[in-house]
Amino acid sequence: MLLLVHHGDAVGPDVDPMRPLSSAGLAASTALAEAAAARGIKPEVIWHSGKIRAKQTAQLFWRACNPLAGFEAVHGLQPGDPPRWMRDRLLGDTRSILVVGHMPHLPGLLSLLRGEHNESAAPDFPAHGCVALTADGDVWKEIWRLKGGEVR
Repeated sequence: MLLLVHHGDAVGPDVDPMRPLSSAGLAASTALAEAAAARGIKPEVIWHSGKIRAKQTAQLFWRACNPLAGFEAVHGLQPGDPPRWMRDRLLGDTRSILVVGHMPHLPGLLSLLRGEHNESAAPDFPAHGCVALTADGDVWKEIWRLKGGEVR
């Protein structure tokens, strides 16, 4: 199982150049994490980009889904990183993984995981939401998705 998560809404750089989650982003991401946990998401590892908004979002999922999961910032999840780096890292990994990242990286990664071979493709990835996938050989199949801000 793989869960791709777009970080919650962040404050603007004029408010804080580090761009932490806004109060609305914190509330919506908490609800999203709880909804994912209710759907049985229990990752063995949680990876995030290292940016504060991604780390904060990942921490909410960590608490809600599996506080015993490994938790770390990993290379290859920055907004401008080539999605193939993360796709290649995920191939063959049998663990349940939760990845918290950014746009436009996540839509490109989703496209590659689905076997579309086009990391610049822009499938409909839910803003501040998540997409659950399961491996089917070298291709991943979408199981469900949750839109950010619509979970209560």
